[in-house]
Amino acid sequence: MVEFRYRDDEVTEQPSVTLDAFLDQSNATAVRLEPDDDARKLIPHLERLSLIEVAFPSFRDGRGYSSGRILREAGYTGELRAQGDVLVDQIAFMRRCGFDSFAPEGSLDPAAVERALANYDHAYQGAADDVTAIWKLRHG
Repeated sequence: MVEFRYRDDEVTEQPSVTLDAFLDQSNATAVRLEPDDDARKLIPHLERLSLIEVAFPSFRDGRGYSSGRILREAGYTGELRAQGDVLVDQIAFMRRCGFDSFAPEGSLDPAAVERALANYDHAYQGAADDVTAIWKLRHG
């Protein structure tokens, strides 16, 4: 099941801090990455983070996908949230890069999201998830 949070949802968790603020303070457990931030700076701190929120200011800005994949491949197991201009047709790709929760600026129809996630049985390329690429299935 996919977790969604909307801007008007009440959130009682510790608020996320910017990457610079996180690197300057030792007690934060949630951080927000902007598109220009280098996700690799978080790698030495992954074990103490419970939430990494990645900003998607525009659906055309795909840098957050790379941040998600870098963090998952480095071993991050906490909540990885895509926040911002998140569209239904991007959810499946975001999931492949390791995102497990979403905070879209606008409302998304849960049924449309579930259909989008179930739309493809196979993937054509490797990603941060455990899906085997179809070319590997075809050629052993």
